Amino acid sequence: MQMGYRGIYEQYRQLIITGLLKPGDKLPAIRVLAEELKVARKTVESAYAILVGEGYIVSQGARGTRVNPDLKVSAVSSPVEAKVADAGINEILDLRDGSGDLRLGIPALDEFPFKKWLLLSGKAARSLRPEEMTNQPLMGYAPLREALASYLQISRGITCTPEQLFVTNGYRTNIRLILQSLAQHNDKVVMEDPGYFFGQKLLKRIASNLHYSPVNQQGLDTCYFKKHHHDARFVIITPTHQSPLAVSLSLPRKHELLAWASENQGWIVEDDYDGEFHYTRKVIPALKSLDINERVIYIGTFSKTIMPALRIGYIVMPPDTIQRFRETGEIIEAGQPLLPQKILSMFLSEGHFFKHIKRMRTLYQQRREIMLGALHALYSDIFYYELTDGGMHIVAFLRKGVQDVPLAAIWQKHNLQVFPLSSWYSQSQKRYGLVLGYTNIRSEAHAITLLEKPLRETLVLINSAT
Repeated sequence: MQMGYRGIYEQYRQLIITGLLKPGDKLPAIRVLAEELKVARKTVESAYAILVGEGYIVSQGARGTRVNPDLKVSAVSSPVEAKVADAGINEILDLRDGSGDLRLGIPALDEFPFKKWLLLSGKAARSLRPEEMTNQPLMGYAPLREALASYLQISRGITCTPEQLFVTNGYRTNIRLILQSLAQHNDKVVMEDPGYFFGQKLLKRIASNLHYSPVNQQGLDTCYFKKHHHDARFVIITPTHQSPLAVSLSLPRKHELLAWASENQGWIVEDDYDGEFHYTRKVIPALKSLDINERVIYIGTFSKTIMPALRIGYIVMPPDTIQRFRETGEIIEAGQPLLPQKILSMFLSEGHFFKHIKRMRTLYQQRREIMLGALHALYSDIFYYELTDGGMHIVAFLRKGVQDVPLAAIWQKHNLQVFPLSSWYSQSQKRYGLVLGYTNIRSEAHAITLLEKPLRETLVLINSAT
């Protein structure tokens, strides 16, 4: 059976992380490997491109393609152990991409304005002009960038020009593009602990000097950060609703962080993944809205507000960095497809997005109350909650000394795609519980029906542990 690009990528990645291929070792030329494996050269090029993008290999012109000489890999003792280590990631990928209930980050698709979206789709397709069928501007469709700049000013308090916006295909591209545009080798990068699961996995691969700073009820612990990581070059945070704890970074800490960035010429990467969904008071302005020294790089996507399948994200670049982003983008990016950008620009500029967000804000607040009520009715002796001001998920903390991984496995067996909280931590000090999405809970009866499924097995596990 002929090997695809994914198989080639995984095979060489495995050889590198297990130490069988060492930093500086030369890889076969694309033509030679393609002939040996009896595949198209494009297949090998695609595999190598992913390995280059993730930092495992580098192309050195006439010297050929080699394992990155600067790569520092904690050797896995055997391929068997590597397979076991990857299994946990695969399970999490199944949770993210599966079709079960209580999934994280999935908007209320039952309430999405499909008819309006389809009308705009037809309108965008019919308006396509011959000159638009060539290569589009790398940094995004101009009307979309204009609509985004206007939206961010009104909704998130961010003053920026369309020229400061780089349209991408989502979170991973945002992070990689920022680091490849602005970071030097071995720059210290700090992430929240706990922090976004897939963000951790990405940064472990592309940031050679990655560290963590704990989070408490007021968000990132800035005292700890300044004491241990004052020399950081980048800090990546989710200040509006921390991922996964959903707490908001306090105003004093926001100013502390901005002062650190200004004094140390550091960069704050603000991931505002669901900042629109705030319930107990007016929506909190973005951290970027307080940034008078242009040290905050603001990133967002439409995965949580419209649909994950749209695959459109964006970066608000500080003015002095635009040229560096452009130069890097010309090398590693190809621009985004035109048609989705045209549809989205119409959805924004015609006011449909504002109406949709307003409806979802009210709906999610109602659905959160339904979920909390159902959890309290069935699991009040097992979980407790620290109610936050917004977000799209609930953290149900365990009252007793039970490991959350086996508990999550029980719930997953009933097609409830919950995450164990402990898997979001990178350091040894952890909290335990389940991270549950509630945005697609339709009614109290629906919530009770879902949560009753794992109840008996959950009680057995809790009782056996105590």
